[in-house]
Amino acid sequence: MSKRRHHSAEFKARVALEALKGIEPVHVIAARFEVHPTQVTAWKKEIADRLLELFGKRSDHDPQAAAEREKELYRKIGQLQVENDWAKKCCRAWTVIAVAA
Repeated sequence: MSKRRHHSAEFKARVALEALKGIEPVHVIAARFEVHPTQVTAWKKEIADRLLELFGKRSDHDPQAAAEREKELYRKIGQLQVENDWAKKCCRAWTVIAVAA
């Protein structure tokens, strides 16, 4: 019976970075770190996909767009408060009618 091995994030990052460099083939890296080549390929793909996410957040930050988004959210909050107050008023009116009946 085989047991699953759990690898730390540091270990996965080290192996994936080695594979991403492309200096050695995946099967050599897998043998050196004693993991399956498919696992190395999966970690390599995951780190490559997440690099775009990591660097994309900083370059997409636009202070003016963030300020406009904040204003829009506050406007929606105000609208929801008005709708909520109206719903409460209607519920109170229906409760009074139901109690009186």
